[in-house]
Amino acid sequence: MGEKTQSHPGAAGRAAAADRPSSVRNVVLVGHSGSGKTTLAEALALATGAVNRAGRVEDGATVSDYDEIEHRQQRSVQLSLLPVEWGGIKINLIDTPGYADFVGELRAGLRAADAALFVVSGSDGVDGATRMLWEECAAVGMPRAIVFTHLEAARSDFDEMTRICAQTFGGDDPDAVLPLYLPLYGPQGPDGHAPVEGLVGLLSQRVFDYSSGERKEIPPDEEQLPRIAAARDRLIEGIIAESEDETLMDRYLAGEEIDYKTLVEDLERAVARGTFHPVLAAAPATEGNREGIGTIELLELITGGFPTPAEREAPAVTTPDGRPRPPVTCDPDGPLVAEVVKTASDPYVGRVSLVRVFSGTLRPDETVHVSGHGLTDRGHEDHDVEERIGALSSPFGKQQRTMNRCIAGDIASVGKLMRAETGDTLSSKDDPLLMEPWTMPDPLLPLAIQAHSKADEDKLSQGLARLVAEDPTMRLEQNQDTRQLVLWCLGEAHRDVALERLRSRYGVRVDVVPHKVSLRETFGGQAFGRGRHVKQSGGHGQYAICEIEVEPLPPGSGIEFVDKVVGGAVPRQFIPSVEKGVRAQAGRGVAAGYPLVDVRVTLTDGKSHSVDSSDAAFQTAGALALREAAAEAKIHLLEPVAEVLVLVPDQYVGPVMSDLSGRRGRVVGTEQSGHGRTLVRAEVPEIELGRYALDLRSVSHGTGRFSRSYARHEPMPPQLSGKIREQAENGS
Repeated sequence: MGEKTQSHPGAAGRAAAADRPSSVRNVVLVGHSGSGKTTLAEALALATGAVNRAGRVEDGATVSDYDEIEHRQQRSVQLSLLPVEWGGIKINLIDTPGYADFVGELRAGLRAADAALFVVSGSDGVDGATRMLWEECAAVGMPRAIVFTHLEAARSDFDEMTRICAQTFGGDDPDAVLPLYLPLYGPQGPDGHAPVEGLVGLLSQRVFDYSSGERKEIPPDEEQLPRIAAARDRLIEGIIAESEDETLMDRYLAGEEIDYKTLVEDLERAVARGTFHPVLAAAPATEGNREGIGTIELLELITGGFPTPAEREAPAVTTPDGRPRPPVTCDPDGPLVAEVVKTASDPYVGRVSLVRVFSGTLRPDETVHVSGHGLTDRGHEDHDVEERIGALSSPFGKQQRTMNRCIAGDIASVGKLMRAETGDTLSSKDDPLLMEPWTMPDPLLPLAIQAHSKADEDKLSQGLARLVAEDPTMRLEQNQDTRQLVLWCLGEAHRDVALERLRSRYGVRVDVVPHKVSLRETFGGQAFGRGRHVKQSGGHGQYAICEIEVEPLPPGSGIEFVDKVVGGAVPRQFIPSVEKGVRAQAGRGVAAGYPLVDVRVTLTDGKSHSVDSSDAAFQTAGALALREAAAEAKIHLLEPVAEVLVLVPDQYVGPVMSDLSGRRGRVVGTEQSGHGRTLVRAEVPEIELGRYALDLRSVSHGTGRFSRSYARHEPMPPQLSGKIREQAENGS
């Protein structure tokens, strides 16, 4: 691990294909936006020799040439893979976005990884979203380490940040989060802040000095020894507490000096098990520091302490029809089980799928079975097809390095998978399997769109299909009530990226229009109507008269039609025609253009003509009668009300409940949900929830989560319904 005192193994460069699972490490970089994940990944690529000091590979491309949108927005918006090699080990660095809108990319990165590296800015600290993500990793037993960045910032304090992380991430065992190194500070500058010039290894008690621009190993100064001794004793106690050797603590407390090799081996095992979380520090290379501080130490932690793919349990598998199957293991000779963790479109090579292989070996040009992921509610169809694998490659920025195979535990880019989407399982065509899906966040921010022109309308359907194929966190809805095309997103940034990709990648321009909710109309009391449709224009005319009574029904009753005609005033064959006309008019609405519900329409009387009456005439008369009844009655507009479940830390319950009340919401209960969190149950009109995904994030400082489900329709307040009717009358 990073405490080895011998010289490091040297740079090995980029990695293509691995030859065995034990020579692979899959590491996801996690942290809030601006914490320095991408900069750290580039620093590690430089340390391994994968790029030169300008951050470029042999053809001049940069490591961070991932997406034009990322360059324009100056932030990561998608998962990217950076495979490097160190000491004969292939390290797949999975860089993920830190912004909350792109948590779907982060979840995909967690699925593809076997360990997580939490990148924490020394100047910004730990935010609530990072804390929640740590707990999510803990729930599945994923090994984690912490690396501090931005130590050069004036507000940075290594000791204070270590204390905060131990308190935040350690929970009941703060000694499970301890530093392996202490920063070595240089002379103070004019601002009173001392730059970091090296690291002090606590187990080896050696100093790794970078002040000359290169990493040099030297013994510590006398004045450094007390600080090293105190931190070292605590680290050793933390390691021994996680040791499988139960006698080790007694021997240590009795004064026995535990040998260095035993400590390192126990440390590596504890990290791989996910029970101990080392803290490190890193800084990128600069002109004065040609080697990034902490990069070598971090690479040694990854290769020595993080688990191999074979040490991690694969997700459960079933047959495509749901029958259980034995667990798969990370065996290159086992049955093929791989998963698409990301889908992207390249303007030159078409669709490219990033695939993690969990079992077996994936080879170019072989035919595989593609099993669907069950996200049909989001516009993603289930798959149960066979496809031919295209070329395999190892991505590096925008470069692709050809692979002749991808074994269990490794990750590769696959070309020409035209049906497979993110979350799909690839398996043998002779033994189709389906992996248990990972949890996808629900998109709760609606974006109503329409084609900008006829030319865009022709391309819109295909463009949207490709967009949602890449991003399973989006949901495409064709709302039959409002006749709107709605793209559900996770937030404003997610929305902006979707629109930009439609325009720049798929050549589709769209206009954003106000999102409508599915309102309803109903009668506020009993009313009567007479429909008279009489026309004579030569030849057969049109003659139909009907009289109806309308009365309201309880919510959820729909439209009830009753025939009480006596004496044949309306011939029997035309009574269904009246009902058809009434129901058609109810579907179109009678006040503001929204469907009419929860009424009983009773046909009481009418007149007919032996020659001029017809099915069409009585349909028209039925519609006219309903409209006349509505003109004389009080019509209520009904709005949909959603049941909303909000999960927030306890300290934000008050602001959340206040915000819900301001949305005309009714809080119906609260309950504890795990340590320090409360579940708030409320009923809120859906028209008030349009921006709630954004506002909750603000109110809860990024820590709140909510879900919504339709409850019922309720009468809308008169002032709001009047405004909507006025808009309908004005045609807006």
